[in-house]
Amino acid sequence: MKILRRFVTETQDFRAFGVVRLLGAGRMLNVKTVAEVLIGLVALEHVYIVLLEMVLWKKRAHKVFPITREFAEQAAAMASNQGLYNGFLVAALLLGLFLPSPELSHAFKLYGLICVVVAGLWGGLTVNKRIFFIQTIPAGLALAALALARGGG
Repeated sequence: MKILRRFVTETQDFRAFGVVRLLGAGRMLNVKTVAEVLIGLVALEHVYIVLLEMVLWKKRAHKVFPITREFAEQAAAMASNQGLYNGFLVAALLLGLFLPSPELSHAFKLYGLICVVVAGLWGGLTVNKRIFFIQTIPAGLALAALALARGGG
């Protein structure tokens, strides 16, 4: 708890400069860079999900999810459709990272991350609690870093 209090205090002290000291590590990191790295990792994770659901589903689904090969075969079309939606999240996050307009870039990052957080919460509640840790937490951390980088929170 002491470390967390120190982190919050130092985050508030350095937020105006767009910099944060992470858990007393002694090094300064630009919060915008941290946010963009986290967003990139969330996007990469969803590229994997797209590939899994659209391309590799019949071969890998039974290894990743607690389902049989037979069910994976039957659910392939549904999984492919789900993968397409995950592809839209990847597109939003990548647009956010690479658009030159700061306003549009921020809007796409925010939209993509909020969608991932909501989808991860829903998946964690309805499918598998692991989804909460795999999708929601990384996207939530990226969202928090994005807010800090913008001077919010």
